[in-house]
Amino acid sequence: MPDEPPAERIRVLLADDQALLRSAFRVLVNSEPDMTVVGEAADGAEAVELARRHLPDVVLMDIRMPGTDGLAATRAICSDPALSEVRVVMLTTFEVDEYVVQSLRAGASGFLGKGAEPEELLSAIRITRAGESLLSPAATKGLIAKFLAQGDPAPYGEDEDRAASRLGALTGREREVLVQVAGGLSNDEIGERLAVSPLTVKTHVNRAMAKLSARDRAQLVVIAYESGLVRPRVE
Repeated sequence: MPDEPPAERIRVLLADDQALLRSAFRVLVNSEPDMTVVGEAADGAEAVELARRHLPDVVLMDIRMPGTDGLAATRAICSDPALSEVRVVMLTTFEVDEYVVQSLRAGASGFLGKGAEPEELLSAIRITRAGESLLSPAATKGLIAKFLAQGDPAPYGEDEDRAASRLGALTGREREVLVQVAGGLSNDEIGERLAVSPLTVKTHVNRAMAKLSARDRAQLVVIAYESGLVRPRVE
């Protein structure tokens, strides 16, 4: 019986100004049979250039780099129609970095602390490649705190009323699911709470993303809070 053809590898681009850290990430990623490093960048400008050249599935992007930083590079990658399939995971010193909100607005699919365990990093790559976002309940809570503290304007330059009007295209159930997504719940958890299957939840999430022009769940969280659909509770 012939062997099955190997599955296509997840193509990963590394962007960090620390060569030693890039080397460690490269060894870790290349040790996995289902992924491979296709390029390494020492700053944001190089990350954008390599993303356009190699079309990676996932970019591991450090926020703080000299010259063009990770935030600017993420914005450039995620706003380029030719890179619409590229997903960016921001690497931060802490899980809730001061630039996390801006990173999500720029189009990042999530963020991961540099102190994460190797298996967490590998899992993050796979999750992001699958179209999910890296917003754990703890991370979402921290993100909400940032909204409270910063009082930033609504996404895409909209005021809250206009941002809220964009939600008019959603069905009642899609709004309900969006509220749960903004709470950091997984599809399984949302399905259990709403008494529907995880597949049904995924369908509602995908439809909401399409209607709101959101790249992924991370962007849905931003829209949910900045449109006023969900209000952070002050503890």
